[in-house]
Amino acid sequence: MNVPQHELEEIRLLEQKLHLPEIRRSPAVVAELLAKGFVEFGSSGTVYDDRDELIAGLAAEKREEAAPPIISRDYAFRSISPDAVLVTYRSIRWAGESGPERHTLRSSIWQRTEGRWQMIFHQGTPTTPRD
Repeated sequence: MNVPQHELEEIRLLEQKLHLPEIRRSPAVVAELLAKGFVEFGSSGTVYDDRDELIAGLAAEKREEAAPPIISRDYAFRSISPDAVLVTYRSIRWAGESGPERHTLRSSIWQRTEGRWQMIFHQGTPTTPRD
């Protein structure tokens, strides 16, 4: 029932891709990464359950409005089935001079569909900094 280690590394890289502004602004790439029926419980408390609307919103982000880079660490993977993995990790978004950094606990479920990994669920929960 375990997903091979090299596939877990692939999933981690796909997760990190979604943190990059140039990827987020590419509807075609985001559509490949997010499965039909994708749902997100955002760290703001907003539920994003319209995949197409979310993709369009990400594509509309302007460079000037783009948030600072996201640093992610402390990844853990749990196989749910041979074709599904729960990914948990911590992210840090640096605020620069505009305020304190933002720490978030994140979880995603990735599912292998037609031979490729796609995210079907994501949740972000604000948390306090940790050493």
